[in-house]
Amino acid sequence: MVRAAVLPAVGAPLEITDIVLPEPGPGQVRIALAAAGVCHSDLSLSNGTMRVPVPAVLGHEGAGTVLAVGEGVTHVAPGDGVVLNWAPSCGACFHCGIGEVWLCADALKGTSNLHARTADGTDLHPGLNVAAFAEETVVAANCVLPAPDGIPLTDAALLGCAVLTGYGAIHHSARVREGESVVVFGIGGVGLAVLQAARIAGASRIIAVDVSPAKEELARQAGATDYVIASATTPREIRKLTGGQGTDVAVECVGRPATIRAAWESTRRGGRTTVVGIGGKDQEVTFNALEIFHWGRSLTGCVYGNSDPARDLPALADHIRAGRFDLSMMVTEHIALDGIPAAFDNMIAGKGGRALVVF
Repeated sequence: MVRAAVLPAVGAPLEITDIVLPEPGPGQVRIALAAAGVCHSDLSLSNGTMRVPVPAVLGHEGAGTVLAVGEGVTHVAPGDGVVLNWAPSCGACFHCGIGEVWLCADALKGTSNLHARTADGTDLHPGLNVAAFAEETVVAANCVLPAPDGIPLTDAALLGCAVLTGYGAIHHSARVREGESVVVFGIGGVGLAVLQAARIAGASRIIAVDVSPAKEELARQAGATDYVIASATTPREIRKLTGGQGTDVAVECVGRPATIRAAWESTRRGGRTTVVGIGGKDQEVTFNALEIFHWGRSLTGCVYGNSDPARDLPALADHIRAGRFDLSMMVTEHIALDGIPAAFDNMIAGKGGRALVVF
């Protein structure tokens, strides 16, 4: 028996309860979680914006220590520190074949598997493959990456989603060049990672936009040179800060039509907008044909930061160890499992950075 946060049905409150977790079978790894980040994607799973089989154990951003491995697992051993990878690539589909592992067709195939059972025998699925909102979890071996040396596991938990996504949005999707200007919409966990990545990329001006005035100090600590309170006039304010032109790059971390549109309008003619935020399928963003031609801007989606975790984790670890990327500053609250519902409420209200469940 281990304690876990279970989503019994879409739209239902999370239940903190005991679950029965099996021992690892062939190709599986059992892990004692050190920490798990509370990500907006977990909220999207709970409210049905993203669909996976339920009931499920949520949580997809985590790190911990290997307790046991099943037959055939050789890249990690009991006692090793590991980071969980919620979107493992299969290596065989079309996208994996052309190097776009973040678009792997089978990345979420494991969500339909049986993960554990409740005390009364109800079958549970792993929300996004790794079921990190639990004291322990059992995952497929390809969902496990060796934790970088010299980084505490509680900090390393953030590498599993927020940091890879934010870093990749800047370096792989928007491909920010030294001297360019960047505006970031939404200063939660991912937004804070985007700000730090923009600073590492050498952006000359980094503008943070959020609905909350309380986040300004945190944004500036992450690398923002300017802070704008979100409003209907935000694009105009961004252009005013950039000599009337707009920024070279905008990164949207909210997932709302109005924010996506504002991010696009905040870039200069020929600018680039990367959308990281996840919105609902019934939410539409509209453009007219003439403005698309006239402005010459680009608008792109971004899945998991267009990252390859096996490639990008070592690069990120170098930045962290050198002090260029600060993981601890992204965490504004340390909580227990029973604090996750309140962390969801804070995300809805736009409060704080990353809440971290510490075991």
